[in-house]
Amino acid sequence: MRKLILLCLLTLTSVAEAATGVFPDSNFQNLDYGLYWFGYGDSWQKAQPGHSNAYYGASKPTVIYIHGWQNGSSQAKNRETFNRQDAGGPNLDLAHAWLTAGYNVGILYWNQFADEGEVRDAEAKIWTASGPRAMRWRNSNGVYSSGPAQSAGDLLLQSYTANLAGYNGSNIRLLGHSLGNQMAIVLTKKISDAVTAGTVSSKLLPKRVALLDPFYSNNAKSYLGNKWVGEVSRNYVSELKGKGVIFEAYRSSGASSTGFIGDSNSGLMNMTAFSELKPWYFNAVQLTEKHNAAAWHYLWSFSFNPPLITGSSNQAASARTADSRIASLMNGSKKQVHNQGAYSKEPSDDSFTQANR
Repeated sequence: MRKLILLCLLTLTSVAEAATGVFPDSNFQNLDYGLYWFGYGDSWQKAQPGHSNAYYGASKPTVIYIHGWQNGSSQAKNRETFNRQDAGGPNLDLAHAWLTAGYNVGILYWNQFADEGEVRDAEAKIWTASGPRAMRWRNSNGVYSSGPAQSAGDLLLQSYTANLAGYNGSNIRLLGHSLGNQMAIVLTKKISDAVTAGTVSSKLLPKRVALLDPFYSNNAKSYLGNKWVGEVSRNYVSELKGKGVIFEAYRSSGASSTGFIGDSNSGLMNMTAFSELKPWYFNAVQLTEKHNAAAWHYLWSFSFNPPLITGSSNQAASARTADSRIASLMNGSKKQVHNQGAYSKEPSDDSFTQANR
């Protein structure tokens, strides 16, 4: 049992291990966060309100990725991008198919806030500016400095709404990996509240949210009125589903849902189009690689036709599966379980069976 807990802790500590993008030292020495748009080959340009961007079009469908815990990333000068080879994925530009299909492709960075030795300290910053470590941020020398008086959720909301203020498209999708799935849920709730208040356009409300090997810590949090983060997340998702937001979830590891260090939050998973991935091309102790697989597998799956449910012509869930089908799976009574293609990384040979939730 102690060995399993240690493996889980090592996995979460290593979540920040991903492909290194080409960013200047200033991005790590000084506080830098918010929305970046990407082009082919991991080329990027930071979104700035009122400035044109080579990789953004106001009428295009849009997909935005949100990373999770980033312990040690500032000193390593490391940010997640769309080549995930160093995270166990393929040596490919996983934004390529999305860009070719006409999407804006972005990442919302909060990596310097998420650079904490304890995952719960990073988690708190999603929800509040007055958690255990307030809003301190880390630079490339490993030194922490005091941060803004706003939560990371509020800071990303400001970046999102300011840079999408003129958006007139009809399809925005958010992807949240690991701890970032909480950020995706919180951000969608804040956008929804702003739409209700009439301060932002309804076009900014994400149509679809993907939760990728989601992580929730155990136990009640004083900053949430002694509720668990998983409990509040369930309440948010229930409300957002009532407003037409489609939720899908993919679990690729047990590292963050064993009950020892993470809440499996099965109640939330049952509210989504939920798929259990089986990345059996990794061995039993490669928990970090399995945890990271959900993110790159989902991004890569957009390059292929949707997988089928074995023995039928019905589609299972993937990034390529239509919104309407994901909504149907979300509102159904079954989960999808990976049963073919589990030993190959490429999603093209995947198929799934269905099981009761």
